[in-house]
Amino acid sequence: MKNYNPILFDLDGTLSDTGEGIINSVVYALNKYDIKVEDKRQLFKFVGPPLHKSFENFYGFSPEKAQQAVEYYREYYSVKGIYENTVYSGIYSLLERLKADGKTLAVATSKPEKFAKIVIESNNMSKYFSVVAGANLDGSRTKKADVIKYALNRLNAPNAVPVIVGDRCYDVAGAKEAGIDSIGVLYGYGSIEEMKESQATYIAKTTEDIYKIIVGEDR
Repeated sequence: MKNYNPILFDLDGTLSDTGEGIINSVVYALNKYDIKVEDKRQLFKFVGPPLHKSFENFYGFSPEKAQQAVEYYREYYSVKGIYENTVYSGIYSLLERLKADGKTLAVATSKPEKFAKIVIESNNMSKYFSVVAGANLDGSRTKKADVIKYALNRLNAPNAVPVIVGDRCYDVAGAKEAGIDSIGVLYGYGSIEEMKESQATYIAKTTEDIYKIIVGEDR
């Protein structure tokens, strides 16, 4: 049985429901190109992946156009969207219990690190995390595997047995590439089909499930 430590957490869709702020920021950016969104639910797919890739993949933007769209996105997000989020039920309790168990906790997100820190701080979660690791504002280090490796390097724990908790296939794929296990959660923006197809090491419906998996009660 693995004694997981440190525990890495994705941010969007895992610690906090940041969908409202992300989607409103995407709508703002798309409006710059006269692209109207009739149903905001179709933009849920923007929650999780690197933004520039989402504009490329979902709207056919060129890399240059996608990067400009990200800049428009940030005009809204940096002022208002960043605060349009709600911490998921049970997260504070989960973090408290894991810290009490002596676990080292970190955030590993494809969101720019500058913004990730603001979300964590504004929701009074800074005290739980030894490291908040994210992407650079210039678009570098957005791949999940790169963020995971960066977070682990900053933690400097040579005998670590890490695991990442995330809600999308990108978290699972990044974990595989980085050579660590993953816990796919179902309360965020992913689905059980996505978690099974991406072959998450474990699947958790609730924060209580996450805790049991980490401490070995559900393995």
